[in-house]
Amino acid sequence: MNFARGILESRKQTYRRLKNHIKPIPLETPTEIELAPGQSIRVTLFDANHCLGSCMFLIEGNGQAILYTGDLRSEQWWVNTLIRNPVLLPYTKGTQRLDNIYLDTTFTSSDALEYEMPSKAEGLNELIKKASQYPPETIFYLNTWTFGYEEAWVALSAALKTRVHLDDYRWRLYSSQRDQPTCYGAQTAPLVGYKLGNHEHPGCLTNFLEGARIHSCERGTRCEVFQNLHAAHVVWITPIIARHKGCEIAEIGAGGGHGDLNQTHSLELYDLSSVQQLLAICNRALQAQPELKEPMKEWFSTLMKNGKESIDLDLEILRDEVEITSQDGRPDDEFDMDNLPIDKLVPALTRLITGKSKHEEEDRIKQQRQITFPFSRHSSYLELRELVQAFNPKDIYPCTVDRSTYTYDVSMEMLD
Repeated sequence: MNFARGILESRKQTYRRLKNHIKPIPLETPTEIELAPGQSIRVTLFDANHCLGSCMFLIEGNGQAILYTGDLRSEQWWVNTLIRNPVLLPYTKGTQRLDNIYLDTTFTSSDALEYEMPSKAEGLNELIKKASQYPPETIFYLNTWTFGYEEAWVALSAALKTRVHLDDYRWRLYSSQRDQPTCYGAQTAPLVGYKLGNHEHPGCLTNFLEGARIHSCERGTRCEVFQNLHAAHVVWITPIIARHKGCEIAEIGAGGGHGDLNQTHSLELYDLSSVQQLLAICNRALQAQPELKEPMKEWFSTLMKNGKESIDLDLEILRDEVEITSQDGRPDDEFDMDNLPIDKLVPALTRLITGKSKHEEEDRIKQQRQITFPFSRHSSYLELRELVQAFNPKDIYPCTVDRSTYTYDVSMEMLD
């Protein structure tokens, strides 16, 4: 924020400067990594059945071994593939024992212990059956807010014989896989295609609107789904975790990752002075809404107490609240904040504080024409028990909690 000029100055963070330092290694291939002269560890990656590119890490060295799961879905078929994996055989058949498993415990709190999660295959089968009942002119919006629903795209595309339209930002994320096809194995070609001889074979994803009956674009982009929201032929598809005691358990935000597929702009807060200047701008802009001044002050105070160094604003909020268009008068899928007057951000910041959405009518219509299907990206308690039983490690640590949110309810002791 350039307060002297009263504008925002943007900069893009890219992977380019890290490209020569971060190196991918293939799955299920033990790899020696030197930490220092004469000191090394052996690392082996295994697919974690969570999302495209998600991996578990088997780390061995100095006579010890640990398995770091990260986020994972340990379905029974998947556990069986681990048991028979040649690299893991010593740890699953008892000749050696893992010292520790760092485990994804997203759904092990007391209120989630009873969740019975259908397999991904069962969830996809339910989705296909429901979608196939609609007439051929139906347009589907598959609400994907994070990575992990790639199999739903492939399954629905194959069943309905149509491609999946993504906005330009998401398309670039996934099409970049073609540059590193060996990193993602068999998951890449069904999504973004492959080349056979001199012929290009497309995958199920596309950034072209024409002919696509399935859409997974970010809210705030120019996708025709949002332009034709009131049309009777538009049906929303929403993944859920499970159905429990007559209720559908929502997936959004579970285990983190909410908004990973969205374009996010970060408003940097360099120091206390920058926060105070931004708050002063907000107060001036809210003269006609004095009831918002105190909540705004408390919100900024909480940010500073929690050590926040930036404020995240996604494309949906910016599109709704900030009046800006491209030079030809049409909104761009990519929102450029460079040289934007700081006071234009006040409505977006107010939206964050109040939590009010301009999509109440959109959400009401969505509820009337909506398909839900169970498709959890994280393991149930019962699934985790099978995984731990397969390895019988000396110890288990949770890897999806932090000190600020840690309670007895998510402890290993509670699971005994």
